[in-house]
Order: sequence, then C-alpha cells, then structure tokens
Amino acid sequence: MAVIATISSSPSTRSRTDAVLSTIATQLQRAGHVVVPLVLRDLPPGPLLKGDATDPDIALAVATIEAADAVVVSTPVYKAAYGGLLKTFLDLLPQFALEGKAVLPVATGGTLAHVLAVDYALRPVLASLAPSAIAPGWFVLADHVTFFDHGEVVLAEVAQRPVHQVTSAFLDIVAGYALVAAGYQRREAVA
Repeated sequence: MAVIATISSSPSTRSRTDAVLSTIATQLQRAGHVVVPLVLRDLPPGPLLKGDATDPDIALAVATIEAADAVVVSTPVYKAAYGGLLKTFLDLLPQFALEGKAVLPVATGGTLAHVLAVDYALRPVLASLAPSAIAPGWFVLADHVTFFDHGEVVLAEVAQRPVHQVTSAFLDIVAGYALVAAGYQRREAVA
C-alpha cells in the first residue's frame, strides 16, 4: 500500500479537472492505496503567491508531497500550458521534492490544440523536481466531462478508457517501487 498525493490545481470549485482527478483517485483507492488530496485553491493566496513555505497551510501542503510515495498532478490547460496555480505551487517546492516518487500528470482543456501540453509544458517542470518516474500522462477534452443538475459527473467512454489505462500503468510503476523498497528493507534486516 502506497500513500499517493493528488494535486488539484483547478481554481474552480465545479471543475472538470477535479472530476477526472476524482475518477483516478477512486481507481487508486480500489487498488488499496491511501489517497491524500491536496486542493491548491484552498491554500492561502498571500503566502502561496509569496512562496512563504513557513505559513502553516503551505508547510502542510509541502509536507504532504514530501511524505507521499507517489503523486498525481492534475491541471486545467490555459493558453497551451498548465495553470498558474499549479506553477505557483511547484515553484515553492524544494528542488528535489519529487525524488524517489512516481508522478502521473493529467490535464483537461477545451480544445485538442492543447493535447501536447502534458508532454511539452507539464512534463519538463515535473522532471525538474527529480521524480524517479513520470508515467505516461493524459489530456481529457472538457467536452468529455458532463455535469448533471443533481451533482453527478460522468466521463465519456472515450475519456474513461484511456484515463483508466494511464492510471493502471501508474499503479504498475508504484507497485514496482513497493517491491524494490520491500526487497531493500529485507536485505537491510538480514545485514
């Protein structure tokens, strides 16, 4: 069992990005992992914008990332790149904040013109934080997420399948890390 932090970086409370992230979190929990949600819009804006890592809420958010075994990063795409809220948070993390962790990048956006934002905008900034692995990510078209009046949110089949597949691949990476860690701990105990 791994502890997996999920980063929601949508500024909106009714968010297609959060709907996709919720689908992923459910799959992670069904696989037996502990999911710890981190909602960036709930962080205090002043300390966040100033990069004040001494603020208690910001310090807790950073500690959540540091304590996690793996991280799912979700973002809406604006102007062909990940959102500013995510960038602001990533900028205040320590240089090697993702070291030893697997990361799954996921994005949503209003047009297929932004589909490459996951690989050409988000992946490089995540790589700069030194994760052990960045799983193949996915871009979900906003039209493939439907909100209903009674609160239900549904992903279209065309989005559900690939989201499930990239999450499964991410889970395989996380499981591989767990096996390596368990083997290392056994060798240490014998020595």
